[in-house]
Amino acid sequence: MTTAAEATAPPAGPATQIESPGRRPRWRTYALGAILLGATVLYGWDIWGSGWGNEFYSAAVKSMSQGLTNFVFGSFDPAGVVTVDKPPMGLWPQVVSVWIFGWHAWALALPQALEGVAAVFLLHRTVRRWAGENVALIAAAALALTPITVAIDRVNNPDAALTLLCVAAAYAFTRSVEVGITARSATKWLLQAAFWVGCGFLTKSLAAWMIVPALAVGYLFGRNASWGRRIVDLLAAGGVLLASSFWWVLLTVVWPSPKPYVGGSTDGGELSLIFGYNGLGRVFGENIGRGGGAGAGGFPGGAGPGAGTGGAAGGGFPGGGGFPGGGRGGGGFGGFAEGNGITRMFGEQVGGQISWLMPLGLFVLAVVAVTGVLAWRRKLPADHQRRAGWFMWGTWLIVLSLVFSFQQGIFHQYYTTQLAPAIAALAGAGLALLWRHYRQPTGFSWLLLPAGIVITAVWAWVLVSRDTSWNGWLRYAVAAVAAIAVLGLVLAKLLNAAGARVAAVLGIVAVLLAPGVWSAAAAVDSGSAGGPGGLATAGPPGGGFGGAPGGRRGGGQGGFPGGQGGAGGFPGGQQLSPEQLEQLEQRFRGGGGRGGSTLTAEDKKILDYVVKNAPNAKIKLAVEGGAMASETFIVNSDVTVIGMGGFMGTDNSPSVDLLKQWQSEGSLGFVLAGGAGGFGGRGGGVAQERTQWVQQNCKVVPASAYGGGTQTLYDCLTK
Repeated sequence: MTTAAEATAPPAGPATQIESPGRRPRWRTYALGAILLGATVLYGWDIWGSGWGNEFYSAAVKSMSQGLTNFVFGSFDPAGVVTVDKPPMGLWPQVVSVWIFGWHAWALALPQALEGVAAVFLLHRTVRRWAGENVALIAAAALALTPITVAIDRVNNPDAALTLLCVAAAYAFTRSVEVGITARSATKWLLQAAFWVGCGFLTKSLAAWMIVPALAVGYLFGRNASWGRRIVDLLAAGGVLLASSFWWVLLTVVWPSPKPYVGGSTDGGELSLIFGYNGLGRVFGENIGRGGGAGAGGFPGGAGPGAGTGGAAGGGFPGGGGFPGGGRGGGGFGGFAEGNGITRMFGEQVGGQISWLMPLGLFVLAVVAVTGVLAWRRKLPADHQRRAGWFMWGTWLIVLSLVFSFQQGIFHQYYTTQLAPAIAALAGAGLALLWRHYRQPTGFSWLLLPAGIVITAVWAWVLVSRDTSWNGWLRYAVAAVAAIAVLGLVLAKLLNAAGARVAAVLGIVAVLLAPGVWSAAAAVDSGSAGGPGGLATAGPPGGGFGGAPGGRRGGGQGGFPGGQGGAGGFPGGQQLSPEQLEQLEQRFRGGGGRGGSTLTAEDKKILDYVVKNAPNAKIKLAVEGGAMASETFIVNSDVTVIGMGGFMGTDNSPSVDLLKQWQSEGSLGFVLAGGAGGFGGRGGGVAQERTQWVQQNCKVVPASAYGGGTQTLYDCLTK
């Protein structure tokens, strides 16, 4: 009879985990090739026609490609005035791609697609060493077919790079706990895992550190060594983690001036950004980062960051509500997910992105916990390597799910792609575990495999049923395949008949069918995504921005989830004009702060005018409203344009003193106010100070001089 300890293990023992090339069946090689080819197609489909993606990062990549300081710091603008609000490592591959292939939208998307495929391959190699080849194939397929992973790997956000680096850390960790490894080699592999996490830190700050508890718990309770050795190794890994995470931060401190202001920080330094806006501000929703003081967001009537009970990290929306859906339980930035709480990962706006296999993973972890306790009580010998893997992947899933569920600051659905490797690994190893239980000759644990398939199919039915107008047929297909699989497993067991393996394969198909269809739709049908561009989502149109899936808008009239009264549903009941609502929605749909990914006729006239009349100015055009108003200028022209105030126009860069210096040097040509993103300056703080200085020290250019328009152009060369 199979022991409880054996029941908790995947179907491959340590001696057979890595098969020699001569013994490895060819079908496995072909299967892996098919999975990688499928991932390549999903992540790379029509990337040459998908637009500029997240124009905030697109503009930064163009600027970073034009100078060493811009490259090192991650400068948003070509003049090196202010950086993006993330460390630059995730953008460096895009810069290299642009150097090689030239300035094209597909050159920005290509590194993300390659990083996504690499993550699938590396996860296969990781799980293969832990649980065997068959399990690794299932895990690789599950990762490749995760809807939100497909969506975000097609966009130039840093999340694809972050996921790859996290999987690299998991691979090194897995090598560190292998059976038969020397103590010296185990330490080296653990230190390498810490190094990869540090690289992830330089890609997306503290988000990478969320997997540290998983690696620590897995090593502490899974490594077959003395407790003293394990603790010393973990301390050494902590040192490597700090060094690999902060070397670049130190570089930004010692780098000679002039250097860019760190966008999103309160003091122009990386530490306040890392532990503020990109750290504690994300988790606790406090007014940390996005500096600029009260009303810095500058939206009409806005009280600025922190006023009232507004959303995290401020932004100066009317009534102090922060971003739509604000409040200390709101959806955060843009209201892109339901209020925080234990059900967020399964809610209407997140569930279809990541949670398809989460019930299966949690079910498997419960089975592992029960059988593990039984094995411990019976004093059965432990398989340290397998235990380490269960601890690592299980902790990864639980810790990140809890952080995402309860974080009170800015939250987007695509953050959850960081969960995908753990879910995929647990799904693959879990199905193998349930298969082992199914094959036990006695007892009732064989029912666990049919139960796992049923749980997954039922959850898929629930997710698809939330909007049956979009691929509603899928729930019936999943139900039919699952029913055949479960019936086949039951009959094969009760009648001692053949066909159990075929039924098990059908069970795997049932488990992966629904997320596979959503993933294919996200890649092939750009109109199916609820939030194209930088705010990538998969599934029904409208599921990303503007309320519930299927285009059903929640909250106020503008469709921002969590809205309370007032047009646009902003907390506090204050209103934005229809034009402002449209501009915001276009921005957050990924179309750029100026309502699109191309310059308007008016924009082109303005650029022609400033180039002609400020030929010697270092900065030919400064745009109020920050990146939201200026990014399209940078992406679509070679003119030196800056966005004043960072991403939202709230940063103290350029300061009024710097504007004075530029004007005295003749470095500042023109300032543009009133653009699509340019609400800055109307609500107080540094944005208002800049606006007042421009109005007092620069001359209004008559609209007739450049062809007319709705924006206001100021000449700062002529006092």
